[in-house]
Amino acid sequence: MDLKLLSIATLLGILCSCSAQQEGSDCIKANAQSCGECIQVAEKCGWCTDADFLKQGESKSARCDELKSLITKGCSKAKIENPRGSISIDKDKPVTNRMKDVAEKLKPDQITQIQPQKLTLNLRSGEAQTFKLKFKRAEDYPIDLYYLMDLSFSMKDDLENVKNLGTDLMREMQEITSDFRIGFGSFVEKTVMPYISTTPARLLNPCTSNENCTSPFSYKNVLKLTENGQQFNSLVSKQQISGNLDSPEGGFDAIMQVAVCGDAIGWRNVTRLLVFSTDAGFHFAGDGKLGGIVLPNDGKCHLENNMYTMSHYYDYPSIAHLVQKLSDNNIQTIFAVTEEFQPVYKELKNLIPKSAVGTLSSNSSNVIKLIIDSYNSLSSEVILENNKVPEGVSIKYKSICKNGMVGTEENGRKCSNISIGDEVSFDITIESQKCPSQGKSETIRIKPLGFNEDVEIVLNFICECECSKGGEPLSKICHNGNGTFECGACRCNEGRIGRLCECSTDEVRTDDLDGNCRKDNGTDICSNNGDCVCGTCECKKRENPEERYSGKFCECDNFNCDRSNNKLCGGHGRCECRVCICDANYTGSACDCSLDTSTCLAANKQICNGRGTCECGVCKCTNPKFQGPTCEICPTCPGVCAEHKECVQCRAFETGEKKDTCQRDCSYFNLIRVKDRDKLPQPADQSYPLSHCKERDANDCWFYYTYAVRNDTMREVYVVETLECPAGPDIIPIVAGVVAGIVLIGLALLLIWKLLMIIHDRREFAKFEKEKMNAKWDTGENPIYKSAVTTVVNPKYEGK
Repeated sequence: MDLKLLSIATLLGILCSCSAQQEGSDCIKANAQSCGECIQVAEKCGWCTDADFLKQGESKSARCDELKSLITKGCSKAKIENPRGSISIDKDKPVTNRMKDVAEKLKPDQITQIQPQKLTLNLRSGEAQTFKLKFKRAEDYPIDLYYLMDLSFSMKDDLENVKNLGTDLMREMQEITSDFRIGFGSFVEKTVMPYISTTPARLLNPCTSNENCTSPFSYKNVLKLTENGQQFNSLVSKQQISGNLDSPEGGFDAIMQVAVCGDAIGWRNVTRLLVFSTDAGFHFAGDGKLGGIVLPNDGKCHLENNMYTMSHYYDYPSIAHLVQKLSDNNIQTIFAVTEEFQPVYKELKNLIPKSAVGTLSSNSSNVIKLIIDSYNSLSSEVILENNKVPEGVSIKYKSICKNGMVGTEENGRKCSNISIGDEVSFDITIESQKCPSQGKSETIRIKPLGFNEDVEIVLNFICECECSKGGEPLSKICHNGNGTFECGACRCNEGRIGRLCECSTDEVRTDDLDGNCRKDNGTDICSNNGDCVCGTCECKKRENPEERYSGKFCECDNFNCDRSNNKLCGGHGRCECRVCICDANYTGSACDCSLDTSTCLAANKQICNGRGTCECGVCKCTNPKFQGPTCEICPTCPGVCAEHKECVQCRAFETGEKKDTCQRDCSYFNLIRVKDRDKLPQPADQSYPLSHCKERDANDCWFYYTYAVRNDTMREVYVVETLECPAGPDIIPIVAGVVAGIVLIGLALLLIWKLLMIIHDRREFAKFEKEKMNAKWDTGENPIYKSAVTTVVNPKYEGK
């Protein structure tokens, strides 16, 4: 590619014009031009601040690499900038052990159920920080309960049973907490058509026949939260039923006002329970259009004299809007509904965290038991939630619940079956993938749903290196002040490029500078291994971060040297400008020639057994009779065992061909007798060559011995003193076998002859029988016999 056609974008440092530059490790691919950019790429990336680190032809981005690779390239650990994240706990008040029976009661704001309360996290991109959060339900924790009741006509009999709810519920809740308050509110429907009849008469009394009903209303706060159960009974007993036209009710309007009108309701920062009692369904966002109401619910309090005054102006809230407000105000909802509408409200429960559904009897007689059971169900489960996190930040939860039960993913947010006094914990991991655009601190909060306590987490983002604080603006090193010298490199001012900010983007003329990037006129620009930027070659990057081009003209590399065993420089050296620089004890163009002679030592500790030379760790035998890795094998030499057989035989057993000349010919070794073969020395026990031998004498007897040579002079022979001779034949079994064989063979021949005779006789008899059946004469008359009587008949005789 002709660099004359390079765009200004290429010269601005986006040196990724070839596919090789777009591959490799994440650190290299990022093409970071400063330390701050480098540490934001990944947790594994570091920046070398050594001013002399870069080799000729390398760009500034080569300073950003994995730590191991930087050290391999020659950057010392002390010169590598690699900041790490940290966690500090700013507020760590222990969880409260509040007891029910003590005289002095702690105020709600003095009770702690979650620990720690505030942390500061310093986050580096890609590096997760994990901390532990503890939760413990306090005994005798205060409770505020607001009873919100549907006062449409179908709830008439239910109202009678709720009139004594205050004192009865107070008495039952004493078993749970000594600090209990109760309030009451009611709802019917929006006061517009088609939800209610707007005729004057129906506005005064919406009920039919002779029923005396109160005027319809949307929501009314009857009683602010109070500790006086009698006051609850008194006010509720004065309530009257109202009426509406359609079946669904406007309960969502009422729930929204109960959630957001904290001062009017009297909510404290304690456990907040909302009991929603009805025998019908509900309207939600969009249904208001039937009455001409199109403005979305604004989620604000609109109570005047404890009455909701904007029901005709704002639409019903959506379920999502309701969930948000209930969560923001830590309100747990109990839906006390009739069995007919159980399926509908169970689906609603799945959308509203920390809510419960109970079956209300037709006249609400079981409402107290329903509230107690639902409260126990809600309070036995803790679910963590967090507010919106900054872009690029993620949170993972891991729960460690009762009995060591561990939950991850969505189950990591919650623990169930928690009793009062039980302590559970959560491992919370927060990770940032990038620095926010503003680079400022962010605050997030984590809290258990339905509780007023939370954990404040301040997030500080590590977006710059420490070394950047000591940077020198307008440094002379950076081409007379065209950049800031920081972290061992120049961070160029706007409009300047180059390793030392030596070029301006407006003045670059590649035609004039290309010549500086050629080794000579006959070569490619930057040897076709780099780009010419400001008259200086910046070499391409390789897929493998360990491989790189270098040199003034990118003419060198560290991966095209000779190889041995498919390893660069045989694995015993390094490649510099296509030449192997071998480690100690290695030589050769591929560093594949070892200077170590230990591999050439024979068993006698001599190099190549004294019969060769050691070259590159391999023996070259000089004596053609010997071969093998250490020149110890001689295929044409007579065997050691056969060579010494006659002498061992004559000295140990006084037999053999040399028994008469034994003293003269066989005194060159020391003879040592042993009792059996197990006593013979073994090769593994010796530091000198040893041969095991097995030979046979003239009597076919075997004898065993070893032959060894110590220090080329001393010869030793260990021999087993007992011969192993074959045993003589046993005559009796042989004779008995021969006789038995003859008798058996005779009997077999006799039986065969007898069998053949029987077969022959049977065939002859059968043949005789057949001929007898075919005979033409009578066996009772002799065919040769002729009678002597002759009878002559007179031809003239006529029988008269």
